[in-house]
Amino acid sequence: MNIENHFSNAQRAEVLTEALPYIKKFVGKTVVIKYGGNAMINEQLKEQVMEDIALLWLIGVKIVLVHGGGPEISDMMTRLGKKPEFVDGLRVTDKETVDIVQMVLAGKVNKSLVTLLQSKGGHAIGLSGIDGGLIEAKIKDERLGFVGKITKVRTQPVTDLLEKNYIPVISTVASDREGNVYNINGDTAAAYIAGALGAERLFMMTDIAGILRDKDDPSTLIPEITIEEAAKLYDEGVISGGMIPKVDCCIEAIHKGVKNVIIMDGRVPHSILMELLTDEGAGTMVKGDA
Repeated sequence: MNIENHFSNAQRAEVLTEALPYIKKFVGKTVVIKYGGNAMINEQLKEQVMEDIALLWLIGVKIVLVHGGGPEISDMMTRLGKKPEFVDGLRVTDKETVDIVQMVLAGKVNKSLVTLLQSKGGHAIGLSGIDGGLIEAKIKDERLGFVGKITKVRTQPVTDLLEKNYIPVISTVASDREGNVYNINGDTAAAYIAGALGAERLFMMTDIAGILRDKDDPSTLIPEITIEEAAKLYDEGVISGGMIPKVDCCIEAIHKGVKNVIIMDGRVPHSILMELLTDEGAGTMVKGDA
């Protein structure tokens, strides 16, 4: 064995040893990961994220993966001759569009993630919010059509799979008691599901480093904030634009029982492992007030 390989193996062993306290902390605990949007576009990165999730599952962390797929929906709409429209960041969803959303999210995207997870050694089963009445919803705003506001989350379909040692992979479509189907914002769905499960942690994988004091300077990342501090950052304009609904979802999740929520850059390799299994962490942690 040459010296380079010797040191490489020693370093690997050291990394595993340093991760042991974190592994002990999260074994048997439920962690919800919201994955979607721009973080899903790069195929190589998607494979790496699924490898990380499979690794956490293999060491005994209970993983629930909630996914969106906005770019794929827009691409399919364009191919079918429909122009995507948005109001306040939410997709205008008429009857034809909700059929496309259901087809893309519950079909193509969901099953591709399940297949990828299984190829990495995980045991996964795909669900939509419709299955087992997991997510019940009603119309959020008439202007948006079939965009849903969540009215109820039934966790049994998810807990049944977790008890049988599967990774539930959930697409964010929902229904009401009349059989109407709704498009649900992925961050909102993840917050409600994590809250209903009493998850130890919720990861919001996005395309920025976290909450930045200066939005143009990644070095100004704020590593940790409480709900009270978040309110001040709203007032100061630090939390603004597209970050407002994300932080709102974080706060909603904490109010519903999630211990901590992490906003992190899903484009950074192994960001989930860095956050769960190292001192350094990744992104911004939002937590309840002391």
